[in-house]
Amino acid sequence: MYHSVSRNLQESHGLTIAISKLEEQFAYLKENGYQSLHFKELQNIKGPKQFPEKPIIITFDDVYENQLELAYPLLKKYSLKACFYVPLKYVNKTDIWNTNKEPIMSVSQLQSLDSDVVELGLHSFAHNNYSQMTDDEIQADFDLSKDFILKNNLEIHNTLAYPYGKYPRKGEAKTRFFNLLHQNKIAYGLRIGNRVNAFPFKNNYEIQRLDIKGEDSLTTFKRKIKYGKLWF
Repeated sequence: MYHSVSRNLQESHGLTIAISKLEEQFAYLKENGYQSLHFKELQNIKGPKQFPEKPIIITFDDVYENQLELAYPLLKKYSLKACFYVPLKYVNKTDIWNTNKEPIMSVSQLQSLDSDVVELGLHSFAHNNYSQMTDDEIQADFDLSKDFILKNNLEIHNTLAYPYGKYPRKGEAKTRFFNLLHQNKIAYGLRIGNRVNAFPFKNNYEIQRLDIKGEDSLTTFKRKIKYGKLWF
């Protein structure tokens, strides 16, 4: 899981990764036989035996313009695919949840992405924390998302990356949340969790992603994609 990309190695920390480090990681994946997938491809896979030998799903949250400028060319250079998750309210604006200065792609920029390389997914409408929202507020967020997608003719796959990785975790609230996802035809829900997932997933709405940090060395990256949380 990636977020912002920078040309400056000194800024490679936390949610921001330097392009030099990102290229090093992408080159490693390519040279070591990893095959990147989109979530839409999983719908035709019935079990582990139908997977490539080293499958991996690369994800980027927030669709910053720097992903278009820096990450997208690298994906094409190394023949990799990735999934980009869109906070629809902030398209053609700036993020308010992190730096409040990073520009987010416009509709035309999102439409320009090659769908063979980038699969667009949902990062909610307003980038709010689902664990702090009522059922009605969550449904309203879905309704706004659908309206925006239709109005702007965007091809958004029915995969949802939870903002901040947060969602109701316990009891009836969790059950109601998952029911809302099902009613809104969400196929996969992505949290954080830092585990390497087995397929078929134990729960399609609790898929855990590996959090790649800007300060991670290549050795750390290799260990994360091999062992996940077991290494920490």
